[in-house]
Amino acid sequence: MFLDEKTKSELKQTISNSGVIAYVTDTVWGLGCNPDDEKAVKKIYEIKKREPQKPLILMSCDMKYLLPYVQEVPEKAQQLIDKYFAGALTIILKKSDKTKNFITSNFDTVGIRIPNNAVFKEICETIDGHILATTSANLSHEPSAKSYAQALENMGKKADMVLEDYGQTCEGLESTVVLVQGDEVKVLRQGAIVL
Repeated sequence: MFLDEKTKSELKQTISNSGVIAYVTDTVWGLGCNPDDEKAVKKIYEIKKREPQKPLILMSCDMKYLLPYVQEVPEKAQQLIDKYFAGALTIILKKSDKTKNFITSNFDTVGIRIPNNAVFKEICETIDGHILATTSANLSHEPSAKSYAQALENMGKKADMVLEDYGQTCEGLESTVVLVQGDEVKVLRQGAIVL
């Protein structure tokens, strides 16, 4: 266990009060909030100066928390999940009615991922809902944060909370992003995992 009780309490309070947090993952540092909180999601877009047509993705510590946000998991997607989750793969699927349009930029799909990082896992286990709407912890079109120092520099004055990595550092390469439609897998961004 990495987070002490004081940090856990502050984390829960920040997320439930429309706050935005920065945290380590297995790839690069992330910026996240409660996926059902439009005020918090808007704050992420403002912090990053992110184009409104670029959606956020959903990340959690367990598939069971992500499943309600997608319509179904096709067999091909399930094979990728079995092979690469937890890990540096983001899978885009048809979203369910539970997934808010303000996360997906009005697209009918949503990206899901389970990072392979012990600190991130503990963050998700701590917060209500166990899921974050998320993107990388940097200004749009700037390099992603690859260390706690960079995350602090990028987001220290902007995010409501920047959590330490407790030595659980990231690899520094973004996740691979794939769109799965039926049996078809389309690579949208080549990242840490080569398919």
